[in-house]
Amino acid sequence: MTTASPPSRTARLAPGLRAAWRRLAEPTLVRRSVWSVTVAFVLVWAVLLGYNFVNYKHTITNDPGLLKYGDALLDSLDLITDPAQAAAVVSATNHWVNIRRRQNGLLPGVAMHELRDSATGDVVYSPPGLQELGIALPDLLNGASAISEPVSQGQRYRAYAGRTARWTLRVVEPKRADSHFLQSSGRNLVPYLLLAAPFVLLPVWLSVRNGLRPLQQLARRIAQRGKDDLQPVGFNARHRELKPLEQSLDHLFAQLRQKVERERAFVQDAAHEIRTPLAVINAQAHVMARSQSEAERTQAQAHLEQAIARTSHLAQQLLDLAALDDAQRPAPRELDVAQWLRGVLAQAVPGALARQIELSLDAPDSLPARLDLPALESIAHNLIDNAVRYTPPGGNVAVVLRCDGAMLHLAVQDDGPGIAASEHARVFERFYRGLGHAANGSGLGLAIVRQAVLRMGGQVHVGAGLGGRGVGFFISIPNAPGF
Repeated sequence: MTTASPPSRTARLAPGLRAAWRRLAEPTLVRRSVWSVTVAFVLVWAVLLGYNFVNYKHTITNDPGLLKYGDALLDSLDLITDPAQAAAVVSATNHWVNIRRRQNGLLPGVAMHELRDSATGDVVYSPPGLQELGIALPDLLNGASAISEPVSQGQRYRAYAGRTARWTLRVVEPKRADSHFLQSSGRNLVPYLLLAAPFVLLPVWLSVRNGLRPLQQLARRIAQRGKDDLQPVGFNARHRELKPLEQSLDHLFAQLRQKVERERAFVQDAAHEIRTPLAVINAQAHVMARSQSEAERTQAQAHLEQAIARTSHLAQQLLDLAALDDAQRPAPRELDVAQWLRGVLAQAVPGALARQIELSLDAPDSLPARLDLPALESIAHNLIDNAVRYTPPGGNVAVVLRCDGAMLHLAVQDDGPGIAASEHARVFERFYRGLGHAANGSGLGLAIVRQAVLRMGGQVHVGAGLGGRGVGFFISIPNAPGF
């Protein structure tokens, strides 16, 4: 019998390392703020570098330091008459200048000084390599010093030439490239930024972390709530930035409470409404099973079929209402509303003929648009079905379709018993059925109409019927021009 070996230490640490890595890689507002400040540091570095570069170019153009340096050195040498002493001074100066150039990062290349006797032209001091460059002296007009920028062996130089009665001085140095200046200046700025970084990033980190603490407290309060707790948050945010968030959450919870209460009432009303036809089905089925009379069984069968039809109609309307309440709206479809409405009326003709009701349609020959077709079907079918059902035999039902460019208008009017003005505000409530109507119904048709109209962004209101009698329902929905 073999036993499984315990997991190694590495295997035990691996899940923990992965979890730690995921935690480090997870975006945080604190890290985002610190990174933002870091980017700001980089921008400051770039701005300072650009500022130094502009000053450098300005200095080179308007305040040439080589000219001042050469004139000052030539004035100092003019006090010396001994060639050997003058050569020693120039040699020491040449050595000192190049040490300073290396310390300041002014490489590549070195500065070279040459001293001649003005009277004889003899070379008093010349560093190695100067003659090989083959750089010509700039012209000296009226004894004035001059600066030139010769090119030798692919390298651009800056050359100074100055003359007094005793000495002629020549200084040659490599011209500093812009890229070299930017590189050197950029390196010099980095230590200052690194020194300042902790004194800026640490306060930012602490301030952001402390600033987010109220938000974390709000998150913990919400996390500790029960799954059915839809009461206001009750956080009483003191900070201006958190007040809109708390108000939005309270508004969201209020909407959810209303929705839950509405759905609970809807379920209770639906259960109550469906209980009646089910009781009828049960009773009539019991009569059909026990009755010895053919007439009683026939009557029970008719009542049973009527109850089944009513239950089926109620279930379909409940499904329609649930579909309209769904937040997922279908994409608008292109259709000819006028031709489509003619098809809807054609479906209602058999029921109207059975009750000797005259149907009429006043609509343009064609009316293309892009609409929410399921919602439009719910509106038209329920309004026309209600009008045919509640209008007495021999009555009239008129349907009117119009478009004024911005809106589509649909009106369904009849000359039936109508609806009392006191009930106009309630006819769109779920399961509400007006008083004094003999026709059976679930009380959901007009609720479905209102929900469909609202989903399409329109309006519906109750108005006058035909010839001063009956009732009319007037729908206005936004028109999206179609194909």
